[in-house]
Amino acid sequence: MDLLDHDGLTEREFLEQYRVGDYERPSVATDMVIFTVTDAEANSYRKLPEKELRMLLIRRGGHPFLNKWALPGGFVRPDETTEQAAARELCEETGVDDVYLEQLYTFSDVGRDPRTWVMSCSYMALINSDQVKLEAGDDAIDATWFKVSYRLLRERKELIEDGYVKSLEYELKLYCEGEELTAIVDRTVTAKTTSTSNSYSIVSNDGLAFDHAKIIACAIERLRGKVNYTDIALHLMPELFTLTELQQVYEVILGKELLKAAFRRKVADLVTETDHYTENAGHRPSRLYRRNLEGS
Repeated sequence: MDLLDHDGLTEREFLEQYRVGDYERPSVATDMVIFTVTDAEANSYRKLPEKELRMLLIRRGGHPFLNKWALPGGFVRPDETTEQAAARELCEETGVDDVYLEQLYTFSDVGRDPRTWVMSCSYMALINSDQVKLEAGDDAIDATWFKVSYRLLRERKELIEDGYVKSLEYELKLYCEGEELTAIVDRTVTAKTTSTSNSYSIVSNDGLAFDHAKIIACAIERLRGKVNYTDIALHLMPELFTLTELQQVYEVILGKELLKAAFRRKVADLVTETDHYTENAGHRPSRLYRRNLEGS
C-alpha cells in the first residue's frame, strides 16, 4: 500500500503537483584553491633554490569585479556533481586531471555575489608544478601563479561558560610580477566541551574578487592542519626528491623553519629511499626519495 502524507497524497501524486517555482533556488558554483610549490631563483649555483608556495588566480574578463583577480571556478552544470564541476574547471585551467582534490567548505553568505544568490562549494587541489600548463578559462583574460604569504598578526582569547572563543587576525598577501594583493582575514574559533567550529570574515581586501580572500584563508588553514598528520605535502612533490626539498615544502606551507632531525623522523614512514642521487653541478650529491605508497 502506498503511504499517504498529511494531505492524503501518495508520493506519485505529490510529485505530479509539485511546483518547483514555489521556492527560490540558488545558483551553485565551485571555486578552486589550487596550490603548487616552485623553486625561487638561487643567488648562487652552489646554493640550493628555496621553495615558494604558489596559488593559481585568474583575472576576470567580465563583470562583476572586472579585471580583479579571483579563484578559478564556475557554475555547476545540471548534469554534474560539484566534484565533477571542480575537476572539469581544474582541467580547463591547468591541463591536469589526476591530482589531489578535496572539498573545503560551502560558502553561502547572503550577498557574497552581487549578481544573485550564489552558493560556492569550494575545493582545494595540490599540483606538482612540473605537470602544469596554464590555460585561462572563458571568463578570464589571464591566469597566473601568485606567491602566497599568510601570517598571524594578533590573537585574542575570551573564556565562555563551557569553553572559549579565540579570534585570530591574519594578513594574506599574494604576489606576482608587478602585482600585490592584500587582505586581512579574521578567523574565529569557538571551542566548547562538545564541539569546535571555525568561521571566517574579511576585515579588509585589496584586489581580490568576491569573498575569495576568505576561501583562500580556509584553504591555507586546512593545508597547514593536514600537513601535520597526513602525507598531503607529498602531492606537491615530483616523483623523485631529496629530503631537504621535502622539508622546504613543509616549511613554506607552515610558514616556519623545522629542525632537520625531528623532521626526518616525522616523515620516515612516508618516503622510501631510492638508488638515485642528484646530479647538480656545484652541489654534493644527495639521495633521492619517492613517496611510500604502502605507508600512505
